[in-house]
Amino acid sequence: MADFLVGVALFILAVTAIALFRILNSRVAAERMMAVQLLGSGGGAALLLLGAATESPATSDVALLLALFAAFSCVAFTLGANAVPAARQDSPKERP
Repeated sequence: MADFLVGVALFILAVTAIALFRILNSRVAAERMMAVQLLGSGGGAALLLLGAATESPATSDVALLLALFAAFSCVAFTLGANAVPAARQDSPKERP
């Protein structure tokens, strides 16, 4: 059973790597943020499978932290994207 879980984890890592290569070649910032989300979910899934295969609870903790950091980065990107247009709108009004 452990060999099967490791094989599935490697398959998920391979598919995630191919998708990351495809997304990171884009010049759009939102698509790059999608790459971070993909890394968080795909990497987390692979780490959870490897943790189950090796019976290592620390690997599961790292997988959950990876998914959590990906979610926080998405929130930070969204808040930062909303702050930039507001600053651009205020600057012309301040000029006399």
